[in-house]
Amino acid sequence: MPKIVDRQEQRRQIGAALLRLAAEQGLDQVSVRTVAAAGGRSAGAVQKYFRTKEDLLVLAAELAGERVEERMARVDSGLPLRQALRELILTTLPLDEERRAEAVVQLAFGVHAAHHPRLAGIRRQVDQDIRQALAAWLETAACPEPVPTADAVIALSDGLALRMLYAPEERESLLAALDRALDALTPAEHEGGA
Repeated sequence: MPKIVDRQEQRRQIGAALLRLAAEQGLDQVSVRTVAAAGGRSAGAVQKYFRTKEDLLVLAAELAGERVEERMARVDSGLPLRQALRELILTTLPLDEERRAEAVVQLAFGVHAAHHPRLAGIRRQVDQDIRQALAAWLETAACPEPVPTADAVIALSDGLALRMLYAPEERESLLAALDRALDALTPAEHEGGA
């Protein structure tokens, strides 16, 4: 009986190996050969699923976006808005090794996408999916302006994540800046002592 292979699962496993490699060594080190080695496979086995490096990068960019969306979905929309926004942003910041690796990869993909239209399209779609999911989530959390607030939260998250990557020693002052920004985004809650 022939072995049944779940192609989608194999692709995801290879994509996960690429994310680990990119987080540890950067996108410059990504190739079919290096991803195969990182995933404990032969280069030929990887090429059955991905013909080019760009094909690998597209899937990895999608996976990185999915991980962020999954963590954001676990934040309780029943929390007071300011607290919920803080929790959402914290899910995206490089505050532990897993999130640091993802932030490194997200930043690398953003830079790489500036020169690769196909990857840029994927990044735009991931960004749009996150924006829509966040705006919908904010609507259920009774946010009065869900779309502009989603844009502000994303910009705040992106900026803080970048700073925390290259200046981790500033973590506490950056978290204080997050709190000041959230006070500005949710002035009624801040004034009410929430």
